[in-house]
Amino acid sequence: MADFPILGLYDTLLTQRLNEQVNQWRAEGHLIHVDGIDEADAAHLLGRYIGEAAARALATVRGTDAQVELANQLLRGFDDPELVDAGPRKLLAVMAGEPGVKPPVRPSTALAEAALLTNAREDPHLAHELAAELASTNGVDLLCAFVKWSGLRILEQRMEELQQRGVPLRVITTTYMGATERRALDRLVNDFGAQVKISYEQNSTRLHAKAWLLRRDTGFDTAYVGSSNLSAAALLDGLEWNVRLSAVTTPRLLEKFRATFDSYWDRAEFELYDPAAHAERLDEALAVTTSSKRRLIDVPALVPHPYPHQREMLEDLDLERSAHDRHRNLLVAATGTGKTVTAAFDYRNLQQRLGKLPSLLFVAHRREILDQALHTYRQVLARPTFGELHVGDDRTREWRHVFASVQFLHRNIAELAPDHFDIVVIDEFHHAHAPTYRRILDHLRPQELLGLTATPERADGTWVQDEFFDRHISAELRLWDALHADLLCPFHYFGINDETDLTRLEWVRGAYDSDALDAAYTGNDDRARLIFNAVRDKVSDLNAVRGLGFCVSVQHARYMAKFFTGHGIVSRAVDGTTSADQRRAALDDLRDGRVTFLFAVDLFNEGLDIPDINTILMLRPTQSATVFLQQLGRGLRRTPEKDVLTVLDFVGQHRTEFRLENRFQALTGLFRGRLEEDVAKDFPRLPPGCQVVLDRIAKERLLSSLQEHLSVKVNVLVQELRTYAQPRLADYLEASGRDIVDVYRRDRYFTWLLRRSGILPGEGSELEHTVGRRLRAFLHVDDEARAAAYAQLATGPPRTRTCHLSSRRSPGCSSSRSGVTGVASLTTTRRWPSCAAKSLCAASCARSLSTRRTGRGGLPSR
Repeated sequence: MADFPILGLYDTLLTQRLNEQVNQWRAEGHLIHVDGIDEADAAHLLGRYIGEAAARALATVRGTDAQVELANQLLRGFDDPELVDAGPRKLLAVMAGEPGVKPPVRPSTALAEAALLTNAREDPHLAHELAAELASTNGVDLLCAFVKWSGLRILEQRMEELQQRGVPLRVITTTYMGATERRALDRLVNDFGAQVKISYEQNSTRLHAKAWLLRRDTGFDTAYVGSSNLSAAALLDGLEWNVRLSAVTTPRLLEKFRATFDSYWDRAEFELYDPAAHAERLDEALAVTTSSKRRLIDVPALVPHPYPHQREMLEDLDLERSAHDRHRNLLVAATGTGKTVTAAFDYRNLQQRLGKLPSLLFVAHRREILDQALHTYRQVLARPTFGELHVGDDRTREWRHVFASVQFLHRNIAELAPDHFDIVVIDEFHHAHAPTYRRILDHLRPQELLGLTATPERADGTWVQDEFFDRHISAELRLWDALHADLLCPFHYFGINDETDLTRLEWVRGAYDSDALDAAYTGNDDRARLIFNAVRDKVSDLNAVRGLGFCVSVQHARYMAKFFTGHGIVSRAVDGTTSADQRRAALDDLRDGRVTFLFAVDLFNEGLDIPDINTILMLRPTQSATVFLQQLGRGLRRTPEKDVLTVLDFVGQHRTEFRLENRFQALTGLFRGRLEEDVAKDFPRLPPGCQVVLDRIAKERLLSSLQEHLSVKVNVLVQELRTYAQPRLADYLEASGRDIVDVYRRDRYFTWLLRRSGILPGEGSELEHTVGRRLRAFLHVDDEARAAAYAQLATGPPRTRTCHLSSRRSPGCSSSRSGVTGVASLTTTRRWPSCAAKSLCAASCARSLSTRRTGRGGLPSR
């Protein structure tokens, strides 16, 4: 080791001599990063160090017999001249001792280790590992058959940093099959300072290698060799294998990589690319190979059998009916996985079981949804004349198989007998609490009721299965399961800093005032320009874009459409006042490419099947995970022409009340503790093909929001509780988006917070304080028997006690005892980690709550 350190990353076991040197460097003002070694890793690292020492010793001995004898002596005594320092520890980085300097980010795999990356569910994505490695490299060599914009933009932040640090970047690629995109190569050269060499061979290529070499001045070079070109699919999808090599464990392979790449670089067949001089030649080469490719035509077929995931949901429904005699069933399936198709096959199965064509009512809230549903049933049943529409100018005549809008049906539902329909299917069932839906549901008594939804969680914190389906979901396929099963199109989400200041806007019942929000966005040319430029920057081919933008108001949508059209991107605004004919024409123009973007207001959030959508603009702040997932779902349907859904979200300056993390919980499926960790690490483990990229300021705002709400103060909780009318704990957690650990932290508990807020009078007894402070110790308990036992200890012999458990959700418990007039019943919620905590909380709070409540405490809608 040199007396003066080479700055950069290391992965070196600290010996006693090296530790003395490190102390000297630290005294000289260098920033030294040293970390401990886990016990599980110690044996491996120590063994490797001893092996290296043995190899050095053996190399000095001539003759195999002498080497064997020396090896035995080493095994008997391990008399090595350099002993490992106490700890043990590793040297991880040496940096310039300047204020604010931090070590670069590190990849998940240690620099001194080799690994196999398969993009499996628990593996870090190659894209994530490359991004981490690029942060500390001093030279990059890339060898790949083709380069695509979708792959380049995933790593563009790191590429920009390479250019700023003056790190050399060399790329060798080809025009084979027309897969390379010129815009990507242009940006590599013009924006990132790369040297690019191209083989223009059009009909075949000798270059099939896909490999990265990351050089470091410290000598800890690494490389990735495998199947991944520079494309989104290759960097993120699940069937790409790449071996990670290390100069420490595989030094000869790294040396061969360097020598082979240099030999390719010097070959005449690979020509240096200059966009200013060679763009036309590249376009011609790509055009020739592209035109020769056979175009695939997507022809929808009448499939006589459901897909495997739909068949599984159908089996679940059949089991509920046959084994559990349950005839009111809820099917929860992610947008794009075929809820309506599954319902149609379910109807066909019931038809075969009953031996007749049962009467059917299919209810939805938009004509477009009903048109699609009718078409689906006709395909599945192979009956081109099946069913009638009851919406708009269409009226059913036979009232036998009816596809009706809720707006038209609820007016004359009383004219039908309650048992008129054998089967009733309600689409988008999360609307069931609306008066129009309730009138229909309260009146009809079909043999089979089937609810369909992608999001059973309502915006006001309740779950539709609680009231209508005995807290039970019969069949379920959530978004993350669908993405992992490759049933949906993967997404690339970009969180982009938006300087619009929303901190002074009025906050009304858990949301921004809509008029104030409209005023902040409509006519805001700076924000519109930011959005416009982000689209141009993140999308490779505007001609291929089929986009939706979700706006705050009608005025905002029209303003955005006018702005985009005025700057060359033809767009149109649609809203609830747009006629059905105009909406159909707008969708046709979008599909055919005559319009690039539709800007909408609460129109395309749900239900409508627009598979062509490949770009979504989130232009309105929402705390609702349901609304966010509905909007995301508009673009998740797969088509042969769509590789990825691009989502651009604009993160403004929000009030402290705004829960920025809610959308990322919905996007990643992670709760806040794990979410904060993954945000800091740039989301290393998403479903295959998916990517979340936040710019620096957006990331800082998200982390700040997470930390603000993770370490929430008592005064904040107290003030928040005062905005709700007589809250129950479960309702409060759902409506506020908080976790139960926010309430039960240190010595605080829910009843104590209610007293602090003035909702409950008095200070509470010493017994209440003792029990309340200990409730957080039970948050981990999650089985019914223990929960019931704990609750009985807390309340004495109960008069009645029920605990409803669901195999798919966290349980909801309720309890009451003699002498308590109010029951602290708690509804099912994702944020309850344990049944015991709910039962104990109910027991603890029942008496005090009953003195203040005459009925079920309510929460205002958000």
